[in-house]
Amino acid sequence: MSATNKPVFSSGPAAEPVNLERRQWLLGSAGVVAGAGLMGWSPLALAQDGALPDYVGWKDPEALIVHSANTLETRRDAIGRGVLTPSDQLFVRNNLPAPGNDIVADPDGWTLDILGAGQSGSVSLKQLKTMGVETVVSVLQCSGNGRKFFPHGASGTQWEVGAAGCVAWTGVPLREVVRELGGVMEGMNYITATGGEILPEGLDPKSVMVERSVPLAALEQALLAWEMNDDPLSLAHGGPLRLVVPGYFGVNNVKYVRQIAFTAEQSDAKIQSSGYRVREVGVEGAPDQPSMWEMPVKSWITSPLTTAAAGRTLIYGVAFGGNQALGKVEVSLDDGGSWAEARLLGPDLGRFAWRPFVLAAELAPGEYRVVSRATDAQGQAQPPERTDNERGYGHNGWKDHGVSLTVA
Repeated sequence: MSATNKPVFSSGPAAEPVNLERRQWLLGSAGVVAGAGLMGWSPLALAQDGALPDYVGWKDPEALIVHSANTLETRRDAIGRGVLTPSDQLFVRNNLPAPGNDIVADPDGWTLDILGAGQSGSVSLKQLKTMGVETVVSVLQCSGNGRKFFPHGASGTQWEVGAAGCVAWTGVPLREVVRELGGVMEGMNYITATGGEILPEGLDPKSVMVERSVPLAALEQALLAWEMNDDPLSLAHGGPLRLVVPGYFGVNNVKYVRQIAFTAEQSDAKIQSSGYRVREVGVEGAPDQPSMWEMPVKSWITSPLTTAAAGRTLIYGVAFGGNQALGKVEVSLDDGGSWAEARLLGPDLGRFAWRPFVLAAELAPGEYRVVSRATDAQGQAQPPERTDNERGYGHNGWKDHGVSLTVA
């Protein structure tokens, strides 16, 4: 980039350490959810009639399960056999109500504050677009995908397999932005991103705000995205600007990102300090527990799901390696008693993308339990069982994700 085209940042001392306790809040509050509950919506009514909320009214209702106004799941039979998930079929998960449509009316005017770099300050989306561009295809998956299979009744949306999709993100690599700003300050260990949702009045912002920290090592793959599947990033999926961390669970892919801070410690916001922590059933969340960061290897069957005709049958599914490339997928027709390697379909769109797979089988009339088992490029395979935990996070056990098939 030439000197004349470099972005102009607001003033801010380059050497000042980032202090999450005393920094100025960027979000403000408007009390829009006061008197209507924190979410400000009626999830039970929406779940009953299946209506799509206005902000996702452009999506395909036939492909989605409406759990609530801010949780929509892709139906297993709608996942299909292509690598990319169509935007109108992609699941939606919001920790807070989406902001108003006005924030995507002038996307180039959106500003991002960056702290903890050699030069801290603010940069507009228009300026970010001059600092580089890259497209990365990656799996987006909610931490609770598969929660429905936990027998203890973990609280939260009862996702089966459809809180996941594979999409193409276009934006500027965060590492390139940081390079333009003189690099990360010494002693910083985390990338801490703050979302731009409107917060309710009368509450401690840290109790509700979306602010997540991930290890600094994720800088190599992190992206500031303004497009998804070749279209401007929609409000439903975090537009006009979203932090995307390929290989990491969805909660770390902060929507409406207003601030990126390189910090010595993790955020003390509740969503980081005690939320999205893996712990035993009945145990409260705490900062010393594992955080929902990197995704593990995973797969599941997408077709057929309940019945099939006797004879040659094509069994389809999807698989991904999490934070590693996918190595192989195997399919079993007898609940893991024997395995056959499936064929991967479509182009390989990179380390973080999923691959559809298919296995051709000659099926006699009878009952089958069809399961799949993926192995990443490092040799890590899906375990047979889930790891029980309080919130039903990170389920990649292959037994629960199988289907019972009647062949006649």
